[in-house]
Amino acid sequence: MTEKPKGLTRRQLLKSSATTLAVGAAATAKAATVVGVPEWVPFDHNGPMHYDTPGWQFFTAAEASAVEAIVARLIPADDLSVSGKDAGCAVFIDRQLAGEYGTFSRLYMQGPFEKGTPMQGDQSELVPRDRYRLGLAGLEGYCQKQFQKSFAALAPEVQDKVLTGLEKGEIVLDGIDAKLFFQQVLGNTMEGFFADPVYGGNRDMVSWKMIGFPGARYDYRPYIAQHNQKLNLVPLSISGSSAWTKKG
Repeated sequence: MTEKPKGLTRRQLLKSSATTLAVGAAATAKAATVVGVPEWVPFDHNGPMHYDTPGWQFFTAAEASAVEAIVARLIPADDLSVSGKDAGCAVFIDRQLAGEYGTFSRLYMQGPFEKGTPMQGDQSELVPRDRYRLGLAGLEGYCQKQFQKSFAALAPEVQDKVLTGLEKGEIVLDGIDAKLFFQQVLGNTMEGFFADPVYGGNRDMVSWKMIGFPGARYDYRPYIAQHNQKLNLVPLSISGSSAWTKKG
């Protein structure tokens, strides 16, 4: 005859513990309905609280002038939007370089560094801060040698030719591959043009208004049933503002 175990079995203990946790969670959980725009708290260690600080956080004055000239040609003003410069793309890049992105602190950056295949992507040992410092210095040296002027002082059509030369790798820059530098600036310019305005670019939500993007809205329930209709929603930033106009 098999004796019944005394006390709690393992199964009974686990079941009892799970029930206790569920009851405890149910007792402490409280549902809440958010009314209006919720307050957004920036990241403690790398948030955009400093992005409304006037002045350049990473670029020197000369570097900033060159970057503003570059982004103005990469995204020229037209009947759809303002230029990349007026949209704050240079400010966006400056603030990103001043933060963790500038040092690639979240990426593995130990050697050896070898040239990768196109499928492997960027394999450079240079972090974004280095790419801009070397690239802008190399660009200044090239323009002074070829035109006896800084890039920002060149005529727009000449600036376009220089940028095309960088993109195709036809121009040699001291200290950095020209194509790598161009791709870095182009990618960051596009990010700044379309990112949330709280990060310094997309000033007055110009790109969001252009493409009809409603922004960082947290509740779309009133519009779910409105199919095939133009809603004309005013874009909202993460900060809750519909008109972010901070400048660098």
